[in-house]
Amino acid sequence: MFSVTVRDHLMVAHSLRGEVFGPAQRLHGATFVVDATLRADRLDDDGIVADLGRAAQELHAVLEELTYRNLDDEPSLAGTNTTTEALAQVVADRLAARVVDGPLGASGNLTGLAVTLHESHVAWAGYERAL
Repeated sequence: MFSVTVRDHLMVAHSLRGEVFGPAQRLHGATFVVDATLRADRLDDDGIVADLGRAAQELHAVLEELTYRNLDDEPSLAGTNTTTEALAQVVADRLAARVVDGPLGASGNLTGLAVTLHESHVAWAGYERAL
């Protein structure tokens, strides 16, 4: 299995539902370092998993839809408790749609995608899915 990873960041405001979250139930800001890993069983005709520049552009486009926003007010996230795990899935699913339908998926060699949101240097969460 081959993989390539690109990195960007996401800055949001949100609140979390549930007593387990303590003070994070109140509106607060969060900055995440976001890693997106594309996987393939084989390399394409150019000998790569995917073009790193295009992968970075697609990740940035997905994050741009969310960054500098209060996620509590985002209609597309209504009803979602925007935990780090849930946000990782949102980013992965949105990126997957762009990858499969765009130039990165043209060779048909991509098989999977993993997104990791780093809350800090000691804590992170992720989501993996097939393509």
